Amino acid sequence: MTRKLLLIFLLSFLTASVYAQRAGSGADQVESFARPIEGLPTEGTIFDLPVNLHGQTTYINQRYNAFNSPYQGQNSLLPDKSMSYTWSGTLFFGARVASDTDIYFNPEVVSGVPFSGLTGLGGPTNGEATRAQGAQAHFYSARAFLRQTINQEGGKVELENDANQISQTVSSNRFVITAGQFSTLDIFDDSKYAKDPRVQFMNWGNMTYLSYDYAADARGYSWGLAGEWYRDNWVFRASRMLAPKDPNGRDLNWQIFNSYGDQLEVERQHSIGDLPGKVSVLGYRNRMVMARFTDATNYLIANQAQGTQAILNVRNSAQVKTGIGLNAEQALTKDMGIYMRAFTSDGHTETMAFAEADSSLSVGMGINGERWGRAKDTIGLSAMLNGISSNRRAYLQAGGISNFIGDTPYPYAGPSQSISYKPEQISEVYYNALVIENVLLGLNYQHIMNPAYNAARGPVNVVSFRVHAEF
Repeated sequence: MTRKLLLIFLLSFLTASVYAQRAGSGADQVESFARPIEGLPTEGTIFDLPVNLHGQTTYINQRYNAFNSPYQGQNSLLPDKSMSYTWSGTLFFGARVASDTDIYFNPEVVSGVPFSGLTGLGGPTNGEATRAQGAQAHFYSARAFLRQTINQEGGKVELENDANQISQTVSSNRFVITAGQFSTLDIFDDSKYAKDPRVQFMNWGNMTYLSYDYAADARGYSWGLAGEWYRDNWVFRASRMLAPKDPNGRDLNWQIFNSYGDQLEVERQHSIGDLPGKVSVLGYRNRMVMARFTDATNYLIANQAQGTQAILNVRNSAQVKTGIGLNAEQALTKDMGIYMRAFTSDGHTETMAFAEADSSLSVGMGINGERWGRAKDTIGLSAMLNGISSNRRAYLQAGGISNFIGDTPYPYAGPSQSISYKPEQISEVYYNALVIENVLLGLNYQHIMNPAYNAARGPVNVVSFRVHAEF
């Protein structure tokens, strides 16, 4: 990893050129409606180079009481009263090495214990939990990337000082190239109302489309190349990212022409009565060695291997996985807006790097507290509907277990123990209050019907609180 970090910084200096001002990518243009903490004066210069430094720390504690569970399997959400927590800390270093070239580095530390080892739900309840590996703190590089911008003729856009964003003026018509280590979600599927579990909704289904199986390591980051073309109210995005060596694994496969995740996105911004909104369409295509559910189901039956993770035995060739989705959002007033995400994946193969879902729908709204005299407070309300494909369902009903779900009892007694699968339904509401400058306290409630798509278990009621601070 040290060599990779040195390489990205070396590339930053070698590729410095003489174009005009640089532009921010989706990684740092997330204008979070729910974020009560604005950009702070943390910019300066070192050796005459513009630099900035930001940081964040977030603690999330979640609990649920015992819920109905007539049986459980290897990957079931445990039915007894449970507590989960995560803590993260991130530093955001940035430097402008030329007028159009920035480099950024984000060291991060995380500790935490997720519910049931992160199993038993289609839509897990804490977006930070994917990085938690136990009570011991783990340090790693979250991002180390270069951003290059080529400005064209157009109107001027002011980009303010923020994490991974050095302030400057750019053109509304520009190309932006991001290369190095970052998250696919830094560039794609931006949302003003539902994006960041540190300050907004916590559930994975509100971080992005739950069935968007984007390429990443087990912590949600990867290495790759992304391009963005801003044309006034239009944005066109494309990227290729490294895929993990094994589905949901920590190590990445550097054979980028044999194993990868590609995505394309088209976004159209608009205004209705001076109130902003946008619509975007995103599609992805993954390629890596994955199991097909039909092969895994046949293996279960032929080898009487019910109650096992049979997908491990049929990963023998590269598979292609695709999906497409729609994201729309609209401000209704200056302090309230709504959003919707809908996505479907082909459902033939196992999950590559994200959640156990093949279709997903989420709708919700965000409100800030200006109308009751607390403009920095925010409220969010959301409903999610998650589904699985007929191929994934057949595998689970035959007694199979996948990476994160599988309620099949063991020893498996055959079809008499077949599970009634229904869409997973999740409702989520949160309130964030700014308690002191740059520190917020949040409360969150999630109601989960049919956890892991099993109609016989649940409902589950998860109550959470979080503390988030920035500088």
